[in-house]
Amino acid sequence: MKSTLISAEELAALPPDGVLIVDCRHELTDAQKGERDYRAEHIPGAVFADLDHDLSDLSRVSLGLGRHPLPSEEKFSAVLARWGWRAGLQVVSYDASTGALAAVRLWWLLRLCGVREAAVLDGGYAAWKAANLPVTQAIPQREPTQVDVHYHAGQMVLDHAAAADTPDGHLLLDARAAPRYRGEVEPIDRAAGHVPGAANRPFTENLQADGRFKSPAELRQEFRAVIGHRAPEQVVHMCGSGVTACHNLLAMEHAGLAGSRLYPPSWSGWVSDPSRPIATGTV
Repeated sequence: MKSTLISAEELAALPPDGVLIVDCRHELTDAQKGERDYRAEHIPGAVFADLDHDLSDLSRVSLGLGRHPLPSEEKFSAVLARWGWRAGLQVVSYDASTGALAAVRLWWLLRLCGVREAAVLDGGYAAWKAANLPVTQAIPQREPTQVDVHYHAGQMVLDHAAAADTPDGHLLLDARAAPRYRGEVEPIDRAAGHVPGAANRPFTENLQADGRFKSPAELRQEFRAVIGHRAPEQVVHMCGSGVTACHNLLAMEHAGLAGSRLYPPSWSGWVSDPSRPIATGTV
């Protein structure tokens, strides 16, 4: 079973009845593009996951939980049931190229439920195509299952109050691009800047030029340069809406630095309350 990354060749070698493949392609500026691309062609056997409707609950945005609030346990259970997921089944998610959006969000949601048999396709759909592996337009008809998953949030998730306080010495690690972190630009959210005390590790730095993840040794060295001697459990990831932050979390797991946590509301949730402090520049 794969629990972090899987190559296109390894995925192609898995028996079709032994894996649930999930196409998570998503375009922030065009919410329907991912499904259009899926219907045009996808990896054989793959079902489609919509970031906004399957892996988030946008009805909760007004609660200050960020632009992509987590779905409830009941909603996520219903999504897994519709896909025919069952305990012990290998899940592989993929995105357009880097796995930077919904693919890692799905991976992390499964981790939140205690599911370890989940991996992200290294290099995404681009790697599958580059390997000249087959694609299809056929929509799979999977038999629905009965699913009742529960979140193990206590040791994996921080809320607003915990993000604002650091009694355990935790470090917030912001996955956004450096100009957004520094407060020089903000194309999406209400205000520019970052949570006071947060460090910056743009998720794009986890990747090689071909869109695949760097080696575990290289990632470990780079993350250690940012987090110092802190234990992984003291690292809390954030981004704009709690999605690309999962990329850094996956990269740390791939590097053998397991146990870091997520601040799901992230910057969009933080700035939903104008009274919260904002920092700019670098730490």
